[in-house]
Amino acid sequence: MEETVKEKLNAQDVLNLYAEGERDFKNVSLAGADLTGASLVASDFSNAELSNAKFKDADLVGVNLSKADLRNADLNNADLSEADLTYADLRNADLTNADLTNADLRYADLRGAKLTDADFTYADLTGAKLTQDIKRMERQ
Repeated sequence: MEETVKEKLNAQDVLNLYAEGERDFKNVSLAGADLTGASLVASDFSNAELSNAKFKDADLVGVNLSKADLRNADLNNADLSEADLTYADLRNADLTNADLTNADLRYADLRGAKLTDADFTYADLTGAKLTQDIKRMERQ
């Protein structure tokens, strides 16, 4: 099976393309990009390389992040409501105060993620990998 070659973009490229109406960012590499406060509603970042990216305070409502690599990403206070995060790798990501209302996190890897005050109302966490502390909290 061939590995998909990821197109490298920088934060400004994405913002410019989004402003022009582009929403398809599948398979892009934005590792380490700073998209703090960006509005990228309903974009498709499936299978994207987003490790160490900064999405603090970003508007990511309805964004497709399925199979995205979001390891160590800063999603503090991001609005990820109704986002598709199935099979996303969110290990060690910062989701403090993130809004994940109605988000699909089936089979996502959240081990080591910071989840303080994150809102998981109606989120689907079926099969998600969570740290022991989170699993213990769910049983209470």
